[in-house]
Amino acid sequence: MKTTIVVPTYNEKANIEKLIKLIHKSIPAAQILVVDDSSPDKTYEVVEKLKRTDKKLHLLLRDRSVKGRGWAGRDGFVKALAMGADIVVEMDADLSHQPKYINALIKPIMTCEADVVLGSRYMIGGKDIDRPFYRQITSNFAKNYLKVVLGLKAQDPTSGFRAYSKNALLKIKVKTLTARDPFTVSEILYRCYRAKLKIKETPIVFIDRTHGESKLQMTTLIKYLARALALRLGPNPLDSIK
Repeated sequence: MKTTIVVPTYNEKANIEKLIKLIHKSIPAAQILVVDDSSPDKTYEVVEKLKRTDKKLHLLLRDRSVKGRGWAGRDGFVKALAMGADIVVEMDADLSHQPKYINALIKPIMTCEADVVLGSRYMIGGKDIDRPFYRQITSNFAKNYLKVVLGLKAQDPTSGFRAYSKNALLKIKVKTLTARDPFTVSEILYRCYRAKLKIKETPIVFIDRTHGESKLQMTTLIKYLARALALRLGPNPLDSIK
């Protein structure tokens, strides 16, 4: 099955080359699609240089005026499907998501045990390390809140390290995803549950970024929690979208 790794980037020049090398080492047959929002640090120039000699590396360069983690991921999914992907993995570029776990993410999909697989920090074998204590408290609160409000059963519903089958992305109508920002991980998982997809988790060790700055702020997180409630109280997104 053809696997494409989608990596949304914005100011990840310090990390992107190392990440690409680690992905190739972990899963040599995979295609890598970097989706860059015209980063001011010119991350895309690093990718453009590397792809001259790397036939499995691809770049989707987006206009900075429509930048956003959610829309970048959405456009990456659509592009990956157009490239013929059977499985699409999405991961962050800051090295907090370790490529060595990719095979564990895609295996249940390849064996038809799951449609969606989440990299989980909170199941047995998973860990969340090197992050400030307040960030860990915030993350734990958010995951429990989302489980209650959205009715999610996943132990790590806020994980952005995931694998999807082609069928899963089509069923959740990926082209119609609306969240422009990191709330996209909640919107997508909620759609997966509403579509009654088979969802599994596999343990990962999450390591806080060592280069660059986190894009998530506390005020933004509070807004996400309100949006989760609005999502649950609103119509089924899969019924309301043609």
